Amino acid sequence: PAFHIGIVTSTVSQSEDSARGAEFLLKKYGDASKGGIIKYVNYPDNFTSELETTISQIVGLADDPKMKVIVVCEAIPGTTEAFRRIKEKRPEIICMAGEAQEDPAMIASIADLSLSQDFITMGYIMIHAAKKMGAQTYVHASFPRHMSYELLARRRAIMEATAKELGIKFVFESTPDPNSDVGIAGAQQYLLEKVPAWVKKYGKNTAFFSTANAQVEPMLKRIVQSGGMYVQADSPLQGFPGAFGIDLSKERGNFPAILKKIESTVVKLGGKGRLATWPYPSGYGITVALGEFAVRIAEGKAKPKDMKQLMAAMNSATPGVKWSAGAYTDASTGVKLKNFVLAYQDTYVLGKGPLGMNTINVPAKIYKIK
Repeated sequence: PAFHIGIVTSTVSQSEDSARGAEFLLKKYGDASKGGIIKYVNYPDNFTSELETTISQIVGLADDPKMKVIVVCEAIPGTTEAFRRIKEKRPEIICMAGEAQEDPAMIASIADLSLSQDFITMGYIMIHAAKKMGAQTYVHASFPRHMSYELLARRRAIMEATAKELGIKFVFESTPDPNSDVGIAGAQQYLLEKVPAWVKKYGKNTAFFSTANAQVEPMLKRIVQSGGMYVQADSPLQGFPGAFGIDLSKERGNFPAILKKIESTVVKLGGKGRLATWPYPSGYGITVALGEFAVRIAEGKAKPKDMKQLMAAMNSATPGVKWSAGAYTDASTGVKLKNFVLAYQDTYVLGKGPLGMNTINVPAKIYKIK
């Protein structure tokens, strides 16, 4: 092949979704060391304390003379610096970030393209989905550390404003931080005890949501047992397998099959039409989409800012599921970052099917809410 594409993700143990996306690309396009085009590396599990190793892992890909595009997903802290060093050495290499964990303006200052799940618009979409599913109350569970993150705080404010507009009661419930002294086990135990009490207090037509992945599992478990709804996980692997004891070893990496198995279990347990998720994990979909887009760019069929080609790559990454996407707008300056794209999939209700949330008209005013 005339070119190589570098893909960098965490290991499977740290974040399965992105790693499975990289595995898919490896299988489809072949390993560069064996005559294919994909050069795949992992950054260390403890990337925060091994920052220099993480950066040099990414930068090392630029030593390959055939390297044309480098994709990092999740673009953990250090990615901006890695891209800066790559551009110094080889300015012609296209650098793309998925699920960026650094400040949007920061990563956008160097990356040719950044693609993340649309936290902001999801604030509007999730409340609409809950309303469509019949919810009268929406409980947003979180803790101070998460609420100090700009994107998560903005999303909460949008959810609250949208709920008011749609006549849904919005409630904020505080939970322990899984990173605090109580740990993950303590934070999970708290929800196992609290969810039934919340369902009793707010009624069965209450949709629940947690900002912490570790808290989704106990929440789902109790929602199906005591009533209530869950809107929504950004991956069928988030909480569902653990909550309902579903063994997915045979279906590994096959997301349509995974969704089907989870759906039939949930319906059997009486949760039909009460739980919603994205059909494909965002990390998987974004990794595959950027990989496919990278191939189009390397072949000269697309440019990094080609939205039409990017959308085509995204929709091809998740067969049967459509995405919606747009440029990120900075809330304080109102400036659009054209190379920082936010995207979301249609919502899938277990036992019912797709809700059509990718076609909903999202009003521009929500992007001004802080």
